[in-house]
Amino acid sequence: MRKRIIAGNWKMYKTAEEAEKFAEEVKGKLPVSDRVEAIVCAPALYLTKLVELTEGSALNIGAQTMHSEKEGAFTGEVSPAMLKSVGVNYVVLGHSERREYYNETDQTVNEKVHAAFEYGLTPIVCVGETLEERESHTTVEKVSHQVKEAFKEVDGTNVKNAVIAYEPIWAIGTGKTATADDANEVCKAVRETVGELYGEEVADAVRIQYGGSVNPGNVEELLSKEHIDGALVGGASLEPASFIKLIEAGANE
Repeated sequence: MRKRIIAGNWKMYKTAEEAEKFAEEVKGKLPVSDRVEAIVCAPALYLTKLVELTEGSALNIGAQTMHSEKEGAFTGEVSPAMLKSVGVNYVVLGHSERREYYNETDQTVNEKVHAAFEYGLTPIVCVGETLEERESHTTVEKVSHQVKEAFKEVDGTNVKNAVIAYEPIWAIGTGKTATADDANEVCKAVRETVGELYGEEVADAVRIQYGGSVNPGNVEELLSKEHIDGALVGGASLEPASFIKLIEAGANE
């Protein structure tokens, strides 16, 4: 059985003090369970301190993006070597906001996926369609293409350990969410795409999250579906009580 993975994406929220307060409040209250992994993907400024504060707890710390190069003249960027050096184990790659606002492309996502594995980081690779693409019934075609491009020339052993987050762009931060059945169907298509590329064993192992206005009120129904192994959560991960409820839901059988 695949271990569920609930990851909070804080985006550009919280001061340093607020981030530390969150970690202190949450780390001792998460269920200790081999059923679910709990992750907070925080702004880069806070990663070092959060890793220190959560050491030995059930709360893992991840990054929201990174550059593909180890080092270089890339002002303002953070490298995979930097993330690894401060104890980060997860990194979100190809989020739709990065694609839309910061020129992230399928090619750069692929380069970053390769770099993540090179430095022992687990990539959380985001795929998803626009409202226009959904209404034109090209959702499966779009996400399948993104999966193929993201993992181009990546070894299947690595892909088995990756996380793929299906996030319909039209549902991010809008309060709208795909129905659990619709989300499951797309996650199934993602898994089938992985199977086409790497075979059934890898497809059965890879974990697929749903993201898009996930909250404590709908997470249990989403997690009950066969192909949904967790959630990538925005707003509902910002408050300790809400985040804890999400993890508790993930820990339930």
